[in-house]
Parts: sequence; structure tokens; C-alpha cells
Amino acid sequence: MTFAVPCLFGLEGLVANELRRLGLESVRAENGRVWFSGGPEAMAQANLWLRTGERVLLLLAQGRAESFEALFQLVLAAPLADYIPKDGQFPVKGHCLDSRLHSVPDCQAIVKRAAAKCLGQRYGLQWLPETGSLYALQFSLMNDQFCLFLDTSGQGLHKRGYRAVGNAAPLRETLAAGMVQLTRYRGREAFWDPFCGSGTIPIEAALIAKNQAPGLRRHFSAEQFSWVAPDLFPRLREEAKSREFSGDYRIFGSDNDPRCVSLSMANARKAGVDKLITFRDADAVQAPPPAATGILVCNPPYGQRMLEQRQAQALAGQFGKHLNTMPGWKTYILSADPEFSRCFGRREDKRRKLYNGMIQCSYYMYLGGVGK
Repeated sequence: MTFAVPCLFGLEGLVANELRRLGLESVRAENGRVWFSGGPEAMAQANLWLRTGERVLLLLAQGRAESFEALFQLVLAAPLADYIPKDGQFPVKGHCLDSRLHSVPDCQAIVKRAAAKCLGQRYGLQWLPETGSLYALQFSLMNDQFCLFLDTSGQGLHKRGYRAVGNAAPLRETLAAGMVQLTRYRGREAFWDPFCGSGTIPIEAALIAKNQAPGLRRHFSAEQFSWVAPDLFPRLREEAKSREFSGDYRIFGSDNDPRCVSLSMANARKAGVDKLITFRDADAVQAPPPAATGILVCNPPYGQRMLEQRQAQALAGQFGKHLNTMPGWKTYILSADPEFSRCFGRREDKRRKLYNGMIQCSYYMYLGGVGK
């Protein structure tokens, strides 16, 4: 079987590396998604272990679709009955980009009608009850190239199960994990997020340090699929638990809003890493570092959602001056402000383009620390 893992732009390489570390085959990255091949166990491993991918989608059909008839025939010829039982629910969602068929509702209706006819012919039914488990179909139509997928994840993989509510501008867990991975943090150094918000970055750092599977505390649509062995996911979860590390990690999160600190602590408890992280109420532009050296990763307000841009730029300047007193800290900062380097007061050693939702950001890396 062939699978696709959609991801935030900028994280494709990280997703591919994760899949290769899992030992999966035919890993290939392209803009916005990564492909791999394997059977049900490979699919389950990817769902359970991927930190930076958004979903695991099983490819059912692909080809050029320049007309509704071509689209209908591609779906009609797909092996849907190999994966969807006669009582399965199969809602359809998708997107179109730069294609002759540009109406998503119209394409959605065609895909649904063709899928119903395909399954009806296979099962000898005029009407499909759709009373069983969920087998959600997703399609993409880009540059007239059509792909039809079966969603094996259910909720997006960024839904780890530990964050019931977030602060005013939550950072997606998959992006937070990618930011931590780009620092090469493995649990040995001190780790600190001085703008912790709902605690996502420190929690993802703790999951990485502990080698805890990010999907350990949630469920996936594939667990209800008729062609997936019922003991597959329980067995892989037990194997994942046996691979966890234990250690004395120095992970810290702080925020100048006590409500954010309380929320971070609650989320860390849900994730099972509350004993690995120390949260405190502190102002990022005044707080002393929690250790002499370490890795600092943060997503400070950058004027698009939480603060006005001038306030955010002033905060960046104050934060940059404060970090000059901490020469032992490698610093990684996510910002959407193209003037961040100037406001911060120092040119970065490296920069990487990332997306926080639909917001284009840069990840500023100060590999030798910031302090003079």
C-alpha cells in the first residue's frame, strides 16, 4: 500500500527523516507531503510515532481529471471495497488548486456519487446504509492531478490528546515538535521556553526526551477498520511504552501570565510529563535563565494575532538585550515579522522558513548563543 503524510510547509524533511527512522520504505518528500509504502503495521507505526506529520492517508486512486467524467471514472475504478465494508460511513472532503475543476463542492459530490456506485456494484446494493465505522475519504486535485485517499488517522496527528484548550494563539503541536527537532535536543541539555503559553513547546521537548510516542494517548480511525487486526494498535502501544527513556531532564517553561502557567501545568499532566517540566510565572525580558547553559526555543508574540506589531517589535528588542546576558544559551525563535533580526539586535546564524497555520514565519537560529 502507498501512503501520504501531509504536513506544514517547511517540515517535509523532518517528516521524511521520522519515517526513515521507523524503517519504512519508499520514503519520498514533496511540497506539503511525504510518501511511504508498507502494510497495516507501517500505517499504524506512522500514526503512533509521527511528531511532525498531520495525517496518514492511504492512496486509493490517482490520475488526471480535467473533466467531471474523468474524475468520476477514476473513483469508480478505485478498489474501494477492498478497504470499505458495505456498512462503512464514507464522507468526502477535499481541496482543489490550479485545476480546471475548481469547485470543491462539485468535486465532492462527484467523488461521493462515484464512490457510492463503486461500492454498490461490489456489494450488490442500490442503497448503502453507512451505519458502521468511519472510513473518511479525502481528495486533492492540484494542477489537474487527482488523488483519492482513505484517512487512517481521524483527528489530525497534532491532536495528541493533552491540550483540551489553548491560550489566545496556540502553536500547533506538530510545528512545536519540528522546532524542537531542529535544535537536535535529545534531553541532555537544559531546555527553556520563556513564552510558554499553553506549554506546547516544553511538552513536545519532554515527549522527545522521554522517547514517548506522541500518539500514545489517543485513538485513530484505523483502529476500527475491518482490515486492521484488532490487536495491532494495542500491541504497538505496549511496544512503544517499553521503548521510553527515564532520566533527570531539565525542561523549563515560563510566562508572564499566571493563567498560561496553570494551563501549561494542566496540559503537561494530561501528557504524562508534568514531573519532567518546571513551569513558573516570569517575564521573559527580566527572568534569569534556569541554568548556565542550554537550548532556548520560543514563539513570542509577533504582532499578527496577540499584540500590535510595534509592541511585538519593542518586545523583541527588549528580549534581545536581555539575552545578551546569557551567552551560554543557544537560541531558536519563531517569528512572522520580516524585521525581527533588526528589532532583536543581532543577525541570525541560520534561518528556516516555516508556517504557523497559514502564517509564513522564519525560524531564527542563534547557534553560538546571543550574548556577547
